[in-house]
Amino acid sequence: MKKAIAELIGTFILVFIGTATAVLGGGIDGIGIAGIALAFGLTIVAAAYSIGTVSGAHLNPAVSVAMWLNKRITLTELAYYVVSQVIGAILASFTLRFLLTDAKLPVDNLGQNGLGELSVVGALTVEIILTFIFVLVIMTVTSASKGNSKLAGLVIGLTLTMVHFVGIPLTGMSANPARSIGPALFVGGDALNQLWVFIVAPIVGGLLAAVVAKALLNTEE
Repeated sequence: MKKAIAELIGTFILVFIGTATAVLGGGIDGIGIAGIALAFGLTIVAAAYSIGTVSGAHLNPAVSVAMWLNKRITLTELAYYVVSQVIGAILASFTLRFLLTDAKLPVDNLGQNGLGELSVVGALTVEIILTFIFVLVIMTVTSASKGNSKLAGLVIGLTLTMVHFVGIPLTGMSANPARSIGPALFVGGDALNQLWVFIVAPIVGGLLAAVVAKALLNTEE
């Protein structure tokens, strides 16, 4: 139960801080790509060294699926991790929407993901590649034999920041199904219609990363 609560809280913080920074900061034309990327990355660092001591701070179904595939968590743990992450993300988007409404600001932008100018194949490709990179780093740096527990949180946070530099201009950057589900449910429209891309692609990227980490990098030895 503690792990589930930790994942809910951590995912809430990640999605709330990340998307709120993007929305309130004026997006790419305001706070900019670097600002948004750092908001997500720094939140991961903070979570890793706080709630990470309880649950490992996955905060992302793609990460949890990878951990399950490589037998670091059980199927039961995977189920409550993912449910907790999705609930945390939904609560984060609900809170952001409430605050925007209370401040009499538009609520049509909650930091949702979208295809932008890309085709479906293009968006899937971007999200699979960026998620693969992100999760591969996670699987390696948290490995009992290859990793470094003291630096893991910082490395993971910086990696998330890095992939955001590419992902933000193209899809808004997901690499996290929960992060995409929260805003899409409240915005609707294209964000909801295209949501499947931001669920499928990160999961595929995460699974590929788990396989490569185990087979090539020997992370599970």
